[in-house]
Amino acid sequence: MALIGLRKSFVRGCRQIVSRRIYVVMTIVLPVALTFFFLSLLGKGLPTPVPTAIIDNDNTSMSRALTRQLRANANIEIRNGATSYATAMDMVNRGEIIGFFLVPSGFESDAIGGRKPVVSYYCNMTYFIPASLIYKGFKATAITTSGSVVRTSLVSSGMDENLAGSLLQPIVAQEHPIGNPWISYNIYLTNSFVPGLLALLIMLTTCFSIWEEIKKGRSRQWLAVANGSMTVAVVGKLLPQTIIFSVVGVFVQSLFYGYYHLPMNGSILAMISAMILFVIANQSFAFILSALIPNMRLAISIASLVCVLSFSITGFSFPLESMYSALSIWGYIPPVRHYFSIYINEALYGLPLYYSRISFAALLVYPLIALAFIPRMRTIARRQLYTP
Repeated sequence: MALIGLRKSFVRGCRQIVSRRIYVVMTIVLPVALTFFFLSLLGKGLPTPVPTAIIDNDNTSMSRALTRQLRANANIEIRNGATSYATAMDMVNRGEIIGFFLVPSGFESDAIGGRKPVVSYYCNMTYFIPASLIYKGFKATAITTSGSVVRTSLVSSGMDENLAGSLLQPIVAQEHPIGNPWISYNIYLTNSFVPGLLALLIMLTTCFSIWEEIKKGRSRQWLAVANGSMTVAVVGKLLPQTIIFSVVGVFVQSLFYGYYHLPMNGSILAMISAMILFVIANQSFAFILSALIPNMRLAISIASLVCVLSFSITGFSFPLESMYSALSIWGYIPPVRHYFSIYINEALYGLPLYYSRISFAALLVYPLIALAFIPRMRTIARRQLYTP
């Protein structure tokens, strides 16, 4: 009897999906479109080259060498047209450049004479990421220029050239970025934003499909098709959505790690399993909200709020370890946090599955918790009362 009820509920769930275009848009069109949007937006990894300018008021061999160093930076594009501070600021205000480098007159003579010339660089920090890139490039160029001036002075005074270089840089520092050696925003942001948006679409679709039955007065029929079993009714309704979202999620992963060659240092099967559990966990979370909040609009609003806040409180943009303890606890509630942890351990670090066991277990907890709300949803379905 249970299998018959499950089959009938599954067919009913499939008919509900094809009955309205909104379900096709939410389950297939939007996830795929958003994936390609972020992959194309962040395809280069960094927003480079960043347009900038240099104002050379000295026009000497040393200032021209400084200009060549800036042009050699792959992250910076030197544009012509800035002849003074006023014209450069006007270009910044018009959005033609993000910042500019100002070399004062008398730069070479002051440097050789030991009078500490001041080299200025201005960045429009409204555009934080590109401004940070040119700020880093400007600062590195200024430090290199300062070191070359000191090195020239020491060699001129009779010091050995190799000894002067050792004094200026006694320790050589090597950078080895772990997990993202290319410093690519595509690797980090795309793998966090797309699952977060997918979680939003899953929760909205789940809440809407459940409450549509109650709103249109079909909840008793929905329960009767499952032979009075609310568990069978819910599983049968959500199973078609689970299959569609899982297939779309695995397709997204194939784009990430297959076509676009984003890092996959661990087990692809673990990531596919995490995606399927991620879909089920978000559906379970949405079902819990639907059972707790007896109003479609409020349930959908709360689901949207949880998903939007998850971008900030689950460690995407700010580490949980640095948050206040009372706030960091909430970061572990949305399922996307645990999927993100699995992604870091499996795809970026290539750690054994053992290190992701807690995150996998956390994703399995959501459907177990949802079982506790089956009686309440049965009561709501039998009463068939909709509060606008």
